[in-house]
Amino acid sequence: MIGMRRFSTFNSGLRHAAAAAARSAPVASSAVEGALSPLRLALSLEEPSHNWTKEQLREIYNTPLLELTHAAQLQHRRWHDPTKVQLCTLMNIKSGGCTEDCKYCAQSSRHSTGVAAEKLVSVDAVLKEAEEAKKNGSTRFCLGAAWRDMQGRKSGLRKIADMVTKVNDMGLETCVTLGMVNSDQAKQLKDAGLTAYNHNIDTSREHYPNVISSRTYDDRLQTIKNVQQAGIKACTGGILGLGETEEDHVGFLYTLANMTPHPESLPINRLVPIKGTPMAEELKKPDAKKLEFHEILRTIATARLVMPQAIIRLAAGRYTMKETEQFLCFMAGCNAIFTGKKMLTTMCNGWDEDKAMLAKWGLEPMQSFDYNANKKVACASEA
Repeated sequence: MIGMRRFSTFNSGLRHAAAAAARSAPVASSAVEGALSPLRLALSLEEPSHNWTKEQLREIYNTPLLELTHAAQLQHRRWHDPTKVQLCTLMNIKSGGCTEDCKYCAQSSRHSTGVAAEKLVSVDAVLKEAEEAKKNGSTRFCLGAAWRDMQGRKSGLRKIADMVTKVNDMGLETCVTLGMVNSDQAKQLKDAGLTAYNHNIDTSREHYPNVISSRTYDDRLQTIKNVQQAGIKACTGGILGLGETEEDHVGFLYTLANMTPHPESLPINRLVPIKGTPMAEELKKPDAKKLEFHEILRTIATARLVMPQAIIRLAAGRYTMKETEQFLCFMAGCNAIFTGKKMLTTMCNGWDEDKAMLAKWGLEPMQSFDYNANKKVACASEA
């Protein structure tokens, strides 16, 4: 109780600091005199906004980096317990053979990457992996299957629903990513107790056709609507490093920030170019746009400012980041990581190294099914 009182007092002070920052942050020269800049507006809101313009997001994204990360940290501490980080573990339950043509994906049947098509794993195999994840501190267990959609997969969906129910019974949150699902399929997963459904938008609407042609951007948005309408939390984010521009980062955030509700989880993946994928070849070209770390940081910080309730997750590609870079991502508002053995077909930081890293920073795992307890209620800015 003493520790909680100290945290409450500390967090109250941070809310005052955030309010002061909202009042004192510099207003852009193009703003009407007396109006709030987008950054100040984000810090002053008592409830999340779902009506951001690209111009507002662009201005926040391009804020000087030191100021941007400071503001994002204030926002994070207004809405979340800054000492808690959710540990998530992902299991590949059906590898390879996907008919999609995503240029970055090793599991597409259209690319020669050496990933073989496999059958859906057994329920017992999932429970064994989930138990190991739980023992290591993970509180959300995610299941990924390389399918375009769930049409004609009734038995597979029933089996996955059984996996979800049994993993939930272990005290873990569950998340699945199975490609596109319709309303009935989403309802079946909801009835099984599914916590969240992952379906990334990947990038901006404008850049999307350069990456994928076998599924439209609106197809992705419809799946997100289907799961949210079924009462399942949406886990949706994207991949940075697909040859996109910083304007595409703004467009990516624009799509997410105007969803109602915002995604409960927002995974940020750093592309790991995989030999045999078209994207790996494209990025070798001299004129290819290469992702810089500050762009990852700006994307995370802007997401934290405009989607304050979301849990922002460092996902695939985190193992390519230095520990100091990961630390900066947490300073910018990240509060979840994927940890364990593997991220589908790429490497993943291990539990032991992650727990040691977080302990060094004074952080501890978030409890399962404790989202509201880890989320702070925003306060009105004091005059």
